[in-house]
Amino acid sequence: MRASDVLSFDPFRYGAYICLSIPAVSHAAAAALADADVPALAERLGLRNEYDRGGDPEQSISYLRRISAAPGQVDDAGLLGAEVVVHVAAPAPEPVTEFRAGLARLLGPAVTPRVLAGEARPGGYTGQAMFNFAYGERVLQQPAAAMPNAFLIPMSKTSGWWRKDWMERNTYFLPRYDDAGAMRSRGHALAAAAGIPCLLRRTYKSPAEPAPDGDFDFVTYFECADADVPVFHDVCDALRDTTVNPEWAFVREGPTWHGRRTATWAELFS
Repeated sequence: MRASDVLSFDPFRYGAYICLSIPAVSHAAAAALADADVPALAERLGLRNEYDRGGDPEQSISYLRRISAAPGQVDDAGLLGAEVVVHVAAPAPEPVTEFRAGLARLLGPAVTPRVLAGEARPGGYTGQAMFNFAYGERVLQQPAAAMPNAFLIPMSKTSGWWRKDWMERNTYFLPRYDDAGAMRSRGHALAAAAGIPCLLRRTYKSPAEPAPDGDFDFVTYFECADADVPVFHDVCDALRDTTVNPEWAFVREGPTWHGRRTATWAELFS
């Protein structure tokens, strides 16, 4: 007799970042975009605005307005050039799919969205001790007045990473030590530790690993206060340093997009 009680990897949330590059249009056309009844679409689908809420509501919508964007190793013109990003999420895929279709109808053919979508699944390498270290004291979503900055970075792992079995991959998240017990590299967990108490982080994974061509394996997202923007950049620098975090030799990043959380759809165009 076998236990047959393995832990599930089934998704518990589905999400999409809808990236919109707004073409140069007349004042009247821009006003028409701002007047698109996106809030009514969101309300019909039960999507709650994240702007003034805490706790990262599971069925939600948020509006992000561009501050800056920097190219990455993987080109993605749709994200790099996006003036606006709309995030939608739900515990089932249907509201996300319906919102995407409804938004496309409201915007018409002049705007072609770039959609970065995925699903949230239980952590694959997270035991009890690691969960308590990396997630137990993590910061939760705060209203935008407290944490107005949003960062979006899609990324993929190389084919060499996916050829490794899961046990070897797991070792890259932990420090590495020599035979005398001296730490040789900090690994992912320690490299990112400074962000635990101040950076909201959310990751959507591709349903397939590796992701199909044109998609990313992971879509990572962060929120923080103005005072903690330097911490975000310091954490990114530490993760990218392969002497500190050897895992990053297997990572290829898309653009880093920095936006401001905005209260309404209309304000994205003001």
